[in-house]
Amino acid sequence: MSGIYIHIPFCKQACHYCDFHFSTSMGKKEAMVAALRKELVMRKAEFKEEMVETIYFGGGTPSVLETEEIQAIIDSVYDNYKVTDNPEITLEANPDDLSKEKIKALSESPINRLSIGIQSFFEEDLKLMNRAHNAQEAENCIQEATTYFDNISIDLIYGVPDMTNQRWKENIEKALSFGIPHISSYALTVEPHTALASFIKKGLIKNVDDEVAQAHFHILSETLEAAGFESYEISNFGKPGYFSRNNTAYWQQKKYIGIGPSAHSYDGVRRGWNINNNPKYLKAIESGELPMETEVLSVTDTYNEYVMTGLRTIWGVSLSRIESVFGKKYREYALMQAENHLKDELLHIEGDTLLTTKKGRFLADGLASDLFMVNLQ
Repeated sequence: MSGIYIHIPFCKQACHYCDFHFSTSMGKKEAMVAALRKELVMRKAEFKEEMVETIYFGGGTPSVLETEEIQAIIDSVYDNYKVTDNPEITLEANPDDLSKEKIKALSESPINRLSIGIQSFFEEDLKLMNRAHNAQEAENCIQEATTYFDNISIDLIYGVPDMTNQRWKENIEKALSFGIPHISSYALTVEPHTALASFIKKGLIKNVDDEVAQAHFHILSETLEAAGFESYEISNFGKPGYFSRNNTAYWQQKKYIGIGPSAHSYDGVRRGWNINNNPKYLKAIESGELPMETEVLSVTDTYNEYVMTGLRTIWGVSLSRIESVFGKKYREYALMQAENHLKDELLHIEGDTLLTTKKGRFLADGLASDLFMVNLQ
């Protein structure tokens, strides 16, 4: 099973924390839709034998597309790829795009999962992030979406400067009040070359505080788990039956094709990425060229990725898989590197599987990097 990711590189305005690839100019939207459809045709040989199980519209802000444009892209997938009978087809959307009419139209399209970028239900947080919607729009769009869609996820951001534990808890409780089955939640990070980084440097906004973020993460985990959600990956919480099939495929190293500027692809051996420049992407596709660079992953690269993705999830890292895929030396190395973390109760072993403990979960990326192989002859 495999997936197709489609990057829609447009946004109405730039969020202060975002370093994803997008443009706020919609002038080339029609040309971009045509190019995405053409790239799907150009790359169909990559999935000759594969069944497509998930189609994911990410960005950017895919909800700036008209429903007809989304339908046209989905048609191109069905015309050129083998698709399972019941694929998960997700659209990332912003509340300001989700009018009653738009939600109804999307519900009549093949889209069967909405991922809504709420980020916060509080005005002061939304202003700090420079989100295009306000708190009332955030509530209204979820209310409306739940009348048409069963499978809804929302994004929330924690660790925001001046966000108290109480305000964060109220954010989570507000989300739970809508009865949605999936929440993705991320710590606010300061990426270089973003407006947020600039404001912090000038002293206009407080810097993010790791201890505050860690406290927020524990509040998030405890509140959602008490409400029947499972933390199946550090940033993702789902009710049973509502884990994101698309994201789960990434963490389990399944194949996927990334379509559009800046989109990444992976086939188990190679990783590829498209150019992150809209005009150059359009020009290349119109000329019948793929504007993509690729790298062949070494055994060590593949091992490191497996450890990184595995420790972030409830499935953990299988020690027998490490031995059978990468060799006995890698298993011994992983156990040696994990030793201190096992003593500190940040990691634990269940049967054959290395997992983070509750205490270690927030630190999973750091724990994984300690298990990385830098060089093994």
